[in-house]
Amino acid sequence: MQSSLPVALSAQMAIERRLDTLANNLANIRTVGFRAEEVKFDEMLKPGDGFGAPSVSMASEGKSFISTRNGELTQTGNPLDMAVSGDAYFAFQGANGATVYTRDGRMRINQGGTIETLTGHPLLDAGGAQLQVDPNGGAVTIARDGMITQNGRQLGAVGLFSIPATAKLTRSDTSGVIPDQPAQPALDFSRVGVMQGFVEGSNVNPIMEMTRLIALQRAFENAANLTQTNEHSLGEAIQTLGNPK
Repeated sequence: MQSSLPVALSAQMAIERRLDTLANNLANIRTVGFRAEEVKFDEMLKPGDGFGAPSVSMASEGKSFISTRNGELTQTGNPLDMAVSGDAYFAFQGANGATVYTRDGRMRINQGGTIETLTGHPLLDAGGAQLQVDPNGGAVTIARDGMITQNGRQLGAVGLFSIPATAKLTRSDTSGVIPDQPAQPALDFSRVGVMQGFVEGSNVNPIMEMTRLIALQRAFENAANLTQTNEHSLGEAIQTLGNPK
């Protein structure tokens, strides 16, 4: 009788964690370059005691991970807007000196000529160096391989980086991530490249997330009802056994 209580509690804990990620995803539907957070759950099996008690299956606490699905591209016509074609990332120097990788390619040129993100972090080339242009030299052209040209002069190339599929990603800045494994410069521009004048939106599917949110809310209510029913049955059993006729 009591086995239903830990099952219901594990379900509520798993659902609560998933609800938190869904809420964060929905809050970032319009965040440029944002990558949704997903949760993977495993089955935890408690074996029976050998005296007639059955085995009990429960949900694990869950492991979250950042989805690498691509978001929808929007053409802006702004020469300092860039999007990544393929599975790669831009890189910028974070506030603490760490390299942060992002799909948000909205850039600007500061007074010193450094190309930087809208949050003021320098964009990096494939070697990890900052990119410089002439702040008064007019518009820049960015090729698929990231090469920056201004007034007919090649001034460097925007770095594209591939993150290992097995890397765990930690969020940083607005849409940035920091992997726990080294990212490598992308060299095959037939598979990845820079698209000038485009930005990538969030990869959150709002319809799918809302559908999941409704389903999880119902599942949470069912688990809560199961917990209440279990407590009521347990209370009745204790009262009956404590007051034998």
